[in-house]
Amino acid sequence: MASRRALHFVFKIGDRAATAKFYRDILGMKVLRHEEFEEGCKASCNGPYDGKWSKTMIGYGPEDNHFVCELTYNYGISQYALGNDFLGLYIDSSEAIDRAKASGWPLTQDGEYSVLEAPGGYKFYIANNPQPKDKDPVKQVVLASSDLQRSIQYWRDMAGLTLCSQTEDSATFGFAESQAKLVMKAIGGPVDHAKAFGRIAFAAPGGELQGLEKKMKDLGQTILTPYVSLDTPGKATVQVVILADPDGHEICFVGDEGFSDLSQVDPKGDDLLNEAMEKDKSDEWFATQGGKASA
Repeated sequence: MASRRALHFVFKIGDRAATAKFYRDILGMKVLRHEEFEEGCKASCNGPYDGKWSKTMIGYGPEDNHFVCELTYNYGISQYALGNDFLGLYIDSSEAIDRAKASGWPLTQDGEYSVLEAPGGYKFYIANNPQPKDKDPVKQVVLASSDLQRSIQYWRDMAGLTLCSQTEDSATFGFAESQAKLVMKAIGGPVDHAKAFGRIAFAAPGGELQGLEKKMKDLGQTILTPYVSLDTPGKATVQVVILADPDGHEICFVGDEGFSDLSQVDPKGDDLLNEAMEKDKSDEWFATQGGKASA
């Protein structure tokens, strides 16, 4: 499965300015591209919303060889109720720890990891190791499992990831040793996605997606968005299939050929995000209407 790879995790954000500051100034990530949309995504990229929204891809390098974060911002939604589904993103970066301390950003300790909480409540576990220059600093994303053996069966036997290692309460999956890993961790109870539920994305050869969809359908698994082509004006068309595992974690498989074109780093990305935030007067408008909504 060398042609498949982990791409990104989707976070819904309510405070775009504070979130951008955290990712750029504390974690030290770079804006890879930024896009504004006037209506909701037909693959529910921004959740169950039909209005104006934006997507910011941010990370330590391009998705060709880095696992990055997708920040989706729905105009008019100030915050999202968190569930217990997302358990953390793990990063090697002593530099991020230093920046957090220098700026006064709250830090807690969990064993060997320093824990940083992003605006919105998402947790990032930072190992006190120098941030690598020649490989991805993002090591793994950890999601909750209500039944670890069932998760292993799904991710290994159905979704096609390699089971890299296993402990009594967790299982680590991936497509290649050099890539960020997916860890499913048993939580001893039901998984609650609440309103902030995210989505993990993987690339696969476009010709494999319909076969993957058929396999999941034949196995009686959940298909959230059947095979579809998504157009981005002025950019590549990407084939997409969106699934859900037995705990309801959303999984997006995209055709690698179109996505490789679409995901090229935009040197104007940082400026486009800054411009969008400067133009965003929704806080002021909603203040006159009693404030933004919470989801």
